[in-house]
Amino acid sequence: MGKFSRTWELMSASWQALKQDRALMIFPLFSMICCLIVIASFAIPMYSNGTWEPPGEGATTEDQIMYYVTLFLFYFCNYFVIVFFNSAIIACATIRMKGGRLTIGEGFRASFSLLPFIIGWAVVAATVGLILRIIEDRSKKIGRFVAGFLGIAWSVTSFLVVPVMVVEEKGPFAALSESARLLKKTWGEQIISHFSYELIFFVLGIPAFVLIAFGVLSGSMAATIIFIIIGIVYLVTLALIESALQSIFQAALYLYAREGKVAEGFSLELLRKSIR
Repeated sequence: MGKFSRTWELMSASWQALKQDRALMIFPLFSMICCLIVIASFAIPMYSNGTWEPPGEGATTEDQIMYYVTLFLFYFCNYFVIVFFNSAIIACATIRMKGGRLTIGEGFRASFSLLPFIIGWAVVAATVGLILRIIEDRSKKIGRFVAGFLGIAWSVTSFLVVPVMVVEEKGPFAALSESARLLKKTWGEQIISHFSYELIFFVLGIPAFVLIAFGVLSGSMAATIIFIIIGIVYLVTLALIESALQSIFQAALYLYAREGKVAEGFSLELLRKSIR
């Protein structure tokens, strides 16, 4: 409950920043569209030829290599899209928090100027994701535990990588090192995130599933279609808002860790307790 209430406060502070510049929503919207295109471009051919499932014990070495190479390419494309648009929104958010203002076009230009760094970080993130997936595939029980534990550590350590790349224009490895250093300097040796945007938005998404279930149980095809459309639109809108708010929070956390600056709408105590 403490994590829930803390996340709600962080989300509310990020929401106040987003309300000042609603145009920032364009970045997560483009990100979602591009991610759906990436998913479709990989999922449709893999499903049609039956290669979407992990190779079994009797699979040949060639099949295993092909599967994991394809998975790496999928991870890379997905991470590239997400980081590209996150970089744009973080560039705009950090400048606004410092009292300036970037237009949407300038946000896109900021991302394009960082293209080599974004590609490099997408390669690093995709490699880590692939390694975690291989660990999980090797042992369903122990592998999932180990991969989950390492995944949490990786998520926390790399949380400030994109803001560091955007503001300080550092390469992926230098940004990762700086992210870990800033987190360690600000919150100490052993750290863990003390917030969960996913938890909040899962709760906020429950009405959509209730609507869809109501439509299905109504027995009317027209009602089912209408409620499903409303539910999907609602969930998509929530996902866009969540993405924008998380990027704004990343920018605020970076400014606090780097400069000790508390962005407008946030509080010192709230930022301090977001990670422990």
